[in-house]
Amino acid sequence: MDSDPPLLETYKTLFANSKTSSNNHDHRLVTVEERHLPLIDLSRLSHNEAEKERCQKEIARAARQWGFFQVVNHGISMELLEMLREEQVRVFKQPFHHKCREDKFLNFSAGSYRWGTPTSYFLRQLWWSEAFHIPVNDIS
Repeated sequence: MDSDPPLLETYKTLFANSKTSSNNHDHRLVTVEERHLPLIDLSRLSHNEAEKERCQKEIARAARQWGFFQVVNHGISMELLEMLREEQVRVFKQPFHHKCREDKFLNFSAGSYRWGTPTSYFLRQLWWSEAFHIPVNDIS
């Protein structure tokens, strides 16, 4: 697809190396434990001080241990969330060469669009990711 980053082109050497040296790698089945994201109920922030403090500690722990978490009871309407979802789909369907431009695509800071795994040295390290990281000061 025109909207997808050039994965094969960018990681060409990883794919080539995996074909020629596949006998040298251990291909045992890897079992990964399924985990659920931390779920934070933000309505607790408006409760008594003790409950508010427990909620704040859960947020800090989730951020420290996971780097992200899911929130409920945040007060954002379903209508606004659906509009956001539609915009997300529209943005990610843009041609790749538009998304990766450094000339403030969508008025985001340069470098806000990221994809792939730039530090991968072999295919088992290659995790797919495509995201816009938007600094708070970029939000109007």
